[in-house]
Amino acid sequence: MRVLLIGFNPFPGAPLNPSAALVEAMAHRRRPAFANIERLSHVFRTEYAQVDKLLPGLFALHPDIVLMFGLAGRRRQLSIETRARNAVSVLRPDAGGHRPQRGFIQSGGAVALRGAAPFTRLVGAVRGCAVPAGLSRDAGRYLCNYAYWRALERAPHGRPLVQFVHIPLVSLHPRPRRRGRRSPSFSALMTAAERLLIALLTASRR
Repeated sequence: MRVLLIGFNPFPGAPLNPSAALVEAMAHRRRPAFANIERLSHVFRTEYAQVDKLLPGLFALHPDIVLMFGLAGRRRQLSIETRARNAVSVLRPDAGGHRPQRGFIQSGGAVALRGAAPFTRLVGAVRGCAVPAGLSRDAGRYLCNYAYWRALERAPHGRPLVQFVHIPLVSLHPRPRRRGRRSPSFSALMTAAERLLIALLTASRR
């Protein structure tokens, strides 16, 4: 099986984006569950044009699973996104300074595209981890939602299996925890992400 792991670089307001380090670490992690699994990682510049330019070539590699991670700095849990909305922000520029001129992705298109992953099973897979998780119906109006929409467009029958996960902000360099702050560590995030991938592998084999 072939797995494509996708993350993003920093963007305005987020000088650190741990999704990039996460997918690169996952691509090289040695675990029995990943034996005979080809893992490819790609980190997008957080620009609409980059998604449009490079995503078709990534899908041309014929992955069985596309697992995408993006940063949602204000969230305190893993958000397993169940759908991508036909919406884009005309106010927030991407990392290249570009701002969309219209508030939708596809004129006359569906209100949203729903993923085909076993969402409840994914939440269950990370139960007991140090990182809480929940389902989300709102992937926002920025690059994460846009990339998720474009990926789901290329998987109209659930193949490849596409899943987007928003992650909270974590520090790549452990620091003493402040009183009242409960941000997860990067290692805890890695554990949760690996469990998500294992659950997707199991679902894809059925």
